[in-house]
Amino acid sequence: MAYGNSGRNGIVVPEARQALNQMKTEIATELGLTNYEAMDKGNLTARENGYVGGYMTKRLVEQAQRNLSGK
Repeated sequence: MAYGNSGRNGIVVPEARQALNQMKTEIATELGLTNYEAMDKGNLTARENGYVGGYMTKRLVEQAQRNLSGK
């Protein structure tokens, strides 16, 4: 299946980009990766980068579950 420019991992709601970047920075800071935005991600291990993405996914799923449950 061809995805074109949208890509499989593209942001569906472009207006959410800023909030997602802020969440990414907050999570990285919590994980001890200070100044994450300016950091060369190529110098991080796959595990470190994976933790940031994994925790983002976990939080987004938790938020969605709370929204669906009405809490």
